[in-house]
Amino acid sequence: MTDRETRPSGLHLALEADGDGAHPAAWRHSGRPPRAVLSPGAVREVVRTAEDAGFSLVTFADAPLPPEAGRGAAGRLEAGTRASYVSTLTDRIGLAPTLHVTTTEPFHLATQLASLDHASHGRAGWVVGAAAGEDDLATVGEEPLTAAEVLQETADVIDTARALWDSWEDDAVIKDTATGRFLDSDRVHHIDFEGESFTVKGPLITPRPPQGQVVVLAPDGPAADSRVDVVLVARPDLAQVAARAASAREAGAPLVFAEVEVVLDAQTPAADRLAALDAAADWPDTGRLRHVGSPESLVELLRELAGAVDGVRLHPAVLAVDLPVLTGRVLPLLSEAGLRHPPRPGDTLRETLGLPRPTNRFAAPAATRA
Repeated sequence: MTDRETRPSGLHLALEADGDGAHPAAWRHSGRPPRAVLSPGAVREVVRTAEDAGFSLVTFADAPLPPEAGRGAAGRLEAGTRASYVSTLTDRIGLAPTLHVTTTEPFHLATQLASLDHASHGRAGWVVGAAAGEDDLATVGEEPLTAAEVLQETADVIDTARALWDSWEDDAVIKDTATGRFLDSDRVHHIDFEGESFTVKGPLITPRPPQGQVVVLAPDGPAADSRVDVVLVARPDLAQVAARAASAREAGAPLVFAEVEVVLDAQTPAADRLAALDAAADWPDTGRLRHVGSPESLVELLRELAGAVDGVRLHPAVLAVDLPVLTGRVLPLLSEAGLRHPPRPGDTLRETLGLPRPTNRFAAPAATRA
């Protein structure tokens, strides 16, 4: 758990880096033809730009189905694959793909995220997805779920993943050449998890992640508050963000991030940019805060948010236009005001966010083992 009273003031900054940006018409400013898959090189450049600017982490949205049909639709590489690709090309920014609990086998989900944590030397996160539409679940041959079933499945998969990450104790790998043993089997455990719709025996097929537990982020909801490390709050105004942040903390959430969509003044004023984008495609209301204006006014908004939340996840309308303004003007202004926590090379994501490394649930106390 973290303590807001003992941590320095300021904000952790996350960047959503899916596709060309949050606005459905963002592809028109990318230089790519419609429906073209975003190249690995483009993913690399966005993440490296975010890391060099001092973002704490970058997230990668995903869904069971391709992006919405239509002339503006663009393909995407699977989120976990994108995160893995940039894991060895970066050294301090956190990498958090969206993986869906409703369409991914829990054992494979936990393994993929543990592998990402090893590849990145402790910088993996997981944005919990729970796509539950009829077409989403048809991709894996399942029937639609009720709202209550989605909540239960989400809780069960999070609990399973956390248990699997603990199924190897930290000192399970011994590499004892004298006896020919690679691991101490007494320190690798079955988890015997029984959920409402699945069971998992375990153990995981990879050693415990470097962070102990991968950092778990989830959209705000009553089932997630006490199970995750970061609750992502989507509310349309400051008062509602603050109220929801307070209730999440009361329920046990260590950290709370606000979701903020941004359209910034660039060569064209933000309002004119948004009007042009909206003329090409409707931008659905997501329930998030939406800032349309100057970099300076965004800094003021973030200053106000710093009193209520621990961080923000920024959703640029058009990455090619808004990200340079964020890195060139907004983040420097936040630094001058002492309002951000940039990561340090070699730190794990948990260290960057001020989260402790969890004790393994299966490990015996040192005194007992001695």
